[in-house]
Amino acid sequence: MQDTHDLLVRSSTDFPALRRQATSILQVNLGYLCNLSCVHCHVNAGPTRTELMDRETVDLVLAVIRQRGIQVLDLTGGAPEMNPHFRYLVSEARKLGVEVIDRCNLTVLLEDGYEDMADFLAGQQVHIVASLPCYLEDNVNKQRGKGVYQGSMEAIRRLNALGYGDTLTLDLVYNPTGPSLPPPQAALEADYKRELAERFGLRFNSLLTITNMPISRFGAVLLAHEQFNDYMQLLRDNFNQQTLPAVMCRSTISVDYRGYLYDCDFNQMLHMPQGNHARHPHLSSLLDADLEGESVYVADHCFGCTAGAGSSCGGALG
Repeated sequence: MQDTHDLLVRSSTDFPALRRQATSILQVNLGYLCNLSCVHCHVNAGPTRTELMDRETVDLVLAVIRQRGIQVLDLTGGAPEMNPHFRYLVSEARKLGVEVIDRCNLTVLLEDGYEDMADFLAGQQVHIVASLPCYLEDNVNKQRGKGVYQGSMEAIRRLNALGYGDTLTLDLVYNPTGPSLPPPQAALEADYKRELAERFGLRFNSLLTITNMPISRFGAVLLAHEQFNDYMQLLRDNFNQQTLPAVMCRSTISVDYRGYLYDCDFNQMLHMPQGNHARHPHLSSLLDADLEGESVYVADHCFGCTAGAGSSCGGALG
């Protein structure tokens, strides 16, 4: 697979300099193991990956939450539910009054051994952010694999039965299927709600639109189809200065499965250490001090978060 790292992370970039605010969100990658291998996946997750966060690092996450007064624990992967310490981390974080977000691919809730996972998430009042790249079956199966669409619909049905989409929060995530920017978030959300309700009687709270980053699998696809330069030009041409105050790297810190820190999840996949420090910062450093005021390590892929309406793990920025 071709790598876009050297095309994006260069000695200089014309992307504007950014500085961190106080950390309020801890985004933790629990490992790259996943039951799916999606084309758009920026972490190259899949069923054969073995990298998983261990219990010692999980306990360190909880210690940092206490020390820094973290408000939101955002769990990602891979399929974060497949980490053997997932339930322990969620339940302990909820005891601390922290909002827990589970970035769920939906189909994992149907896998053998995970049949009661939806009940666990509901019992812990976990905020589920679930990937559903389209409300049409062909588009979903093309991006995520045969049968994923029907599995996703069944998972949402089970979540709805537990109160998700009503008293519990279920947000869906849209990614474009090709080298284009997402359409306006509000209009697309209305389409999703109408189609899922009419076709399956399903409901959810909000739709989050996220721009595909030109890294990992998606970056390799761009290179293979000779679309990388055109896509980067699209991102640059649609740069939106007004999104800069709200980009996620200002208040979120990304933690990999080993406990190392990055300014965002995308930087993690490009091996760009937080703040571009010579010695890679570790989660343990947050026990001593926050990162407020430090520089964000930016590169050309950052234009993806600031194109059009902007893009973050929370969807469009404006």
